[in-house]
Amino acid sequence: MNYPRLGRSGLQVSELSIGSWVTYGNQVDRRAARESLAAARDAGVNFFDNAEVYAGGRSEEIMGEALKELNWPRVSYIVSTKFFWGLNEAPNQYHTLNRKYLLNAIDGSLKRLQLDYVDLVFCHRPDPNTPIEETVWAMSDMIARGKALYWGTSEWSADEIRAACEIAERHHLHKPVMEQPQYNLFHRKRVEDEYRRLYEDIGLGLTTWSPLASGLLTGKYRNGVPSGSRAELQGYDWLRKEVTDAGRNNIVGQLGEVADELGCTVGQLALAWVLTNPNVSTVITGASRVEQIAENMKAQDVAEQITPEIKFNIEAIVGDAYD
Repeated sequence: MNYPRLGRSGLQVSELSIGSWVTYGNQVDRRAARESLAAARDAGVNFFDNAEVYAGGRSEEIMGEALKELNWPRVSYIVSTKFFWGLNEAPNQYHTLNRKYLLNAIDGSLKRLQLDYVDLVFCHRPDPNTPIEETVWAMSDMIARGKALYWGTSEWSADEIRAACEIAERHHLHKPVMEQPQYNLFHRKRVEDEYRRLYEDIGLGLTTWSPLASGLLTGKYRNGVPSGSRAELQGYDWLRKEVTDAGRNNIVGQLGEVADELGCTVGQLALAWVLTNPNVSTVITGASRVEQIAENMKAQDVAEQITPEIKFNIEAIVGDAYD
């Protein structure tokens, strides 16, 4: 396992990490979560991603219970959480990044995770109704109080990230050091174009999510929605439409031919492609079974086989079929 630094910070994160979105509390219980975390740890993973809103808080509870049972030294692993959506549809508790919400939300997450602090905390989406300055002060105070070590953003625009950094510098506050964007072969423009100058200008690190485009890039949706997949879950109708797109599934079929030449699965190829981007600090993967973790980890070896020529061929197959 490689451990690149998170942007310009000193923190080293495993290049492949584990996320709990959709799975924990929906597909995975505490026992399965513990087994998955242990398997990932054995493979060298040190970063485990979560969020307040996942499964209405239950995801954090499950991860917290599993981590307590595993009893690893706290210094040996990294945990994140994210805030914005909230758990209650009420003023100052929902769709906000105001100071009152943020400084209450961190306490709730720490209680559910059974931790004294989280390593990374993200503003899960931008909040157009709260001044960025207020949010920056609150996030900086969260770190100053020892409840988080680093803060960052998720799906913020480049202008919003730059504004937050400028405010932090002006007031000598803790700056955002990382962004968590979606990034895969079908979703690339923000990471490759919009953020381009931020990597050098502010040292932005990336903890990217959905490297397999919610499973589309595994090829399992080429013949419809298989039983037990996340696209079959209640409330995920929007996902079902995306992963069954005929044009993109045809592209996945062509990528499968490249994967066959490299002796890997198309999913491993897609993960490996993300790993080849030098601006990506860690790729967040999801798994509902231990076997999936082992399969995903093999992407590290595949990444070493991706020459500039193979990368060109991969991107030629995708063409302009990405957002």
